[in-house]
Amino acid sequence: MATTVAAAAIMLAAGCAGAGAGPPAAAPATQAPSAGPTPGGPSHRATPGPGPRRTSLPLRRFSATVSGRLSPRDVPFSWHPGCPVSPSELRAIRLSYIGFDGTAHTGEIIVNASVTAQVIKVFSLLYRARFPIRRMKPVDVFHGSDPRSMAADNTSGFNCRRAVAPGPPQWSMHAYGLAIDVNTRQNPYIEAGAGVHPSAGAAYVNRSDIRPGMAYSGGILVSAFRSVGWEWGGYWAGSPDYQHFSVNGR
Repeated sequence: MATTVAAAAIMLAAGCAGAGAGPPAAAPATQAPSAGPTPGGPSHRATPGPGPRRTSLPLRRFSATVSGRLSPRDVPFSWHPGCPVSPSELRAIRLSYIGFDGTAHTGEIIVNASVTAQVIKVFSLLYRARFPIRRMKPVDVFHGSDPRSMAADNTSGFNCRRAVAPGPPQWSMHAYGLAIDVNTRQNPYIEAGAGVHPSAGAAYVNRSDIRPGMAYSGGILVSAFRSVGWEWGGYWAGSPDYQHFSVNGR
């Protein structure tokens, strides 16, 4: 990455707390999420199936490293002039996660500078719980293409694009670096009248059949984001977005 890393590695065993401020304002870590839209999922929850294969070796300690300010060279496809935030308002976080093979990996996610502490706390909780993540790469690896990133079952944050929603065009919370999509195949977006995104997510439309990597009410993924005040798109009525988490529920 072109930008010199401005922060030393943050070594965490269980997570960290705190958050900065930035437009739009992020919810404080202690704030409980609002009731939100009427749940789009089932009214009951099945017992989760078996998790990913566990390794007999102990995991290395969770780590996270936050970059300094980014430049346009760091986000050549996901940012362009006219976006609601500048690259200097973004940070890249390299952090540990557990793969579906049950072992530790290192990924990278780009988010707004104001939420780096919240994001690190969330992923430290997921790491400790051995919640599996398929891959974690900036959307620029996919030339800024959200469909390509989703098809790759990629977990990502910043992408300067419009929201997929009815009505006048509006910026997605991803365009501010204030939203994260997790395990897009296991947690598809079900767009009313337009199908399932990504298409491979059709195998996960039945949300009562809980399998590794899925988001569900009361599960560790939803709970980890809720612990920092972020809200889940799985509660959206009509077009639930099970992969989507944001500071304000949008």
